[in-house]
Amino acid sequence: MEALREITGGQFHPHIYLLDGTTLIAYQRHDTKEIKYFKNGIKGFDKRGRKFEVVKPNPFKDKAKSALIEVQGSKGNSYFVDPEAKSCTCPGFTFRGDCKHVKELA
Repeated sequence: MEALREITGGQFHPHIYLLDGTTLIAYQRHDTKEIKYFKNGIKGFDKRGRKFEVVKPNPFKDKAKSALIEVQGSKGNSYFVDPEAKSCTCPGFTFRGDCKHVKELA
C-alpha cells in the first residue's frame, strides 16, 4: 500500500490517498486531519491527468482486521467498529456520525 498526495494544482486540493494498487482504501482531506476509511475500498482509482507524490512516512494507521471489532447488526449484517477512532461501518454511523455499536463498546 502506498500513500499519495495529489499535487495537480489548480482547482484540486492536496488530498492524501491510501491506495492498494488501483483500489482506494482511505483518504485524508487537505483541510483536516480526519481520515475516511472505506468499508470495501473503491476499485479503479484513476490517476490519469493528475500528479501525485509519495508521502513518507505513511500518515495512515495500519487498519488490520485484528484492530477492528466485528459486530452483528440488528438485521444480521456484520459491521466493523474501530474502538480507537470510535467509528463504525454501519449505515447509521455513515449518515449520523454515531451509532449504537460504538456506544455499546464505550
